[in-house]
Amino acid sequence: MCKIKINDEIIFAEKGELLSDILVRNGKSVEHPCGGKGTCRKCKVLVNGREELSCQYRVSGDVSVSLFLQSEILSETGVTVSGENTKNMCLCLDIGTTTIALTLVSLDTKNIVKVKTATNPQRVFGADVISRIDYCRKNGVEKLQDVLIDKINKMIGELEIQKTLDMYVSGNVTMLHTFFGVDCSSMGVAPYKARFLESKTEKGEILGFKNIENVISLPSIHSFIGADLVAGMNYIGNPEKGKYNLLVDLGTNAEIVLYSEDSALCTSAAAGPCFEGANISCGMSATDGAIYKFSRKNSQIEIFTINEKSPQGICGTGFVDIVSQLVGEEIDATGYMENDYKIYGNISLNQGDIRQFQLAKSAVFSGVMTLINLKKITFEQIENMYISGGFSARINVENAVKIGLIPSELQDKCVAINNSSLLGTIRFACEKNNLSEYLENAEYIDLSTNQMFSELFIENMMFGVENK
Repeated sequence: MCKIKINDEIIFAEKGELLSDILVRNGKSVEHPCGGKGTCRKCKVLVNGREELSCQYRVSGDVSVSLFLQSEILSETGVTVSGENTKNMCLCLDIGTTTIALTLVSLDTKNIVKVKTATNPQRVFGADVISRIDYCRKNGVEKLQDVLIDKINKMIGELEIQKTLDMYVSGNVTMLHTFFGVDCSSMGVAPYKARFLESKTEKGEILGFKNIENVISLPSIHSFIGADLVAGMNYIGNPEKGKYNLLVDLGTNAEIVLYSEDSALCTSAAAGPCFEGANISCGMSATDGAIYKFSRKNSQIEIFTINEKSPQGICGTGFVDIVSQLVGEEIDATGYMENDYKIYGNISLNQGDIRQFQLAKSAVFSGVMTLINLKKITFEQIENMYISGGFSARINVENAVKIGLIPSELQDKCVAINNSSLLGTIRFACEKNNLSEYLENAEYIDLSTNQMFSELFIENMMFGVENK
């Protein structure tokens, strides 16, 4: 056995174990966005004073480990707290891949009484759903569920609830599987089938909750179109007759739905965690010190960071701003950049970062255009384009259009919704409205086998060209 000293705590591990596995097992928060492949280099720790990647370091003897301080990821829910405790209350929970949002809601007044947000503790197993599905395949679902339930229980405790309540839940299909303790490994291999898509109800005590009577999840449409999108559609509602709404949820994966009052086309674009900063050399989540806004005029740059802390890296919206400023100068139409671009201190962008961004932005743009073309509608028939997810809170739409993330024809129709999943869940809890209209006529489009998407994807990798 090896003795591991972590700050002031002593734990024991077997010789040859990965340090990352030891940290996860003992509840130590070190993120592994790449799922332990050693490519993101975001899980650095100090081992006997020397910097190491915890996912690559195997203990061979007694060591002293120091963890770098990690702050909570910013989660802007978009909800307004305005109510007071009433006789009939409930909880509404959105389980995002990156963050969790929990609200206490009055069913009598339909007002939000309290809200709590937190980083999803499953991030120690990987930044995206694919990493977590892979972890489930190798290790089972128990640990994924345990850390999630434990975190939510702590959030419930912070709300100081005095009586037993029901809780309504939304999230993508992978998050709902791990939440209910259902093996999600089948979604990692063809034909990528979920174990369940329907609404699921379970007793709170069975899941390990205190003061929760029933847990009710919203239904999903497809393995990669979850209850979060259904909740978003429920919040937005149907467009006027003959019109369509476009909802794009930009998280660690891009889920897209184009729908009218009687039909819906939906898809999932493999954008990866680029917009969360995971695959970027100096990228980071939306935590203290993350550059979320950037502008440059006559070589003079202006940087804005979360909580006005010293710049530590770049989060998704900052990435959009920086790339948009460099296109046409440091970055040509093909995405080629001759030299790394220094932003602040040791923070810079390199050629690999730009390629990651091109893949992500083309996947989203081409996914949107594929649905529009398949539906054979014009931009004029789209009532609004709603952008949801943590990425939407601070996105500069003009810059997103410039670099080919959003069609220019929809720029003036863009509406940002911080967390449409949470808001739609709250609406469902308060109104108990029928969600079947969003499920019955929904058709999923598999982009991996769609020729139109393949052609659009290649075209839209470019910068500064007319996207079609």
